[in-house]
Amino acid sequence: MERSRDWLAQAERDLGLSALALKEGYYEWACFSAQQAAEKAVKAFFQSLHREAIGHSISELLRSLPKGFQPPPELIEKAIILDRFYIPTCYPNALERGAPKDYYLQRDGKEAHAYAGEIIKYCKDLLGER
Repeated sequence: MERSRDWLAQAERDLGLSALALKEGYYEWACFSAQQAAEKAVKAFFQSLHREAIGHSISELLRSLPKGFQPPPELIEKAIILDRFYIPTCYPNALERGAPKDYYLQRDGKEAHAYAGEIIKYCKDLLGER
């Protein structure tokens, strides 16, 4: 069953959570939610192609899109930055010491939120959504 709309709807909701976390100063969660939003948007497009998308690396998922659907290098670079927010934003043992809340700044959250928004827009355009 093709569920790209469900994946895209959740991607947009995760981006909304990123905005709320950013507003409230939970910068690690703003980054993580942005990463999740972008990942789900790319997986939405894979769903529309009836293809399986394995893994959590947004940059690798984008690189593995079929010819003609791959994004420009600048978007892949933004995905690489988002990839860094998958594990260390959530788990204290991913860092030498301290909690994730100690390592993420407002500018990180803003950047992650903006990049995820660009990736969602790219995927929506591929899906023909507006």
